[in-house]
Amino acid sequence: MLSETEVYEVLTECFDPEIPVNIVDLGLIYAVMLDGDTVNIQMTLTTRGCSMGDKIAAEIEEKLLGLPDCNHASIAFIWEPAWTPDRMSRAARRQLKLDD
Repeated sequence: MLSETEVYEVLTECFDPEIPVNIVDLGLIYAVMLDGDTVNIQMTLTTRGCSMGDKIAAEIEEKLLGLPDCNHASIAFIWEPAWTPDRMSRAARRQLKLDD
């Protein structure tokens, strides 16, 4: 049976190609919902016009479908609330040298 922990572990292996930080630490993941063998992800991008959205979504789907109990993955982009650097984890802020 799928667990949210497994899903988040997979998501930490996915990166925004333009920023060397995983999408979880960037604060791009808004929700993970499990429904049997289906994983539904609600996420955002750093900007609405980000051209990497399809690439990121494809990578997420590929990695999720690699989980033994995942047969379906859905990634939905949402724009509210808008992403800001405040959503980043402390580790991401340190990695990008944004700590105060």
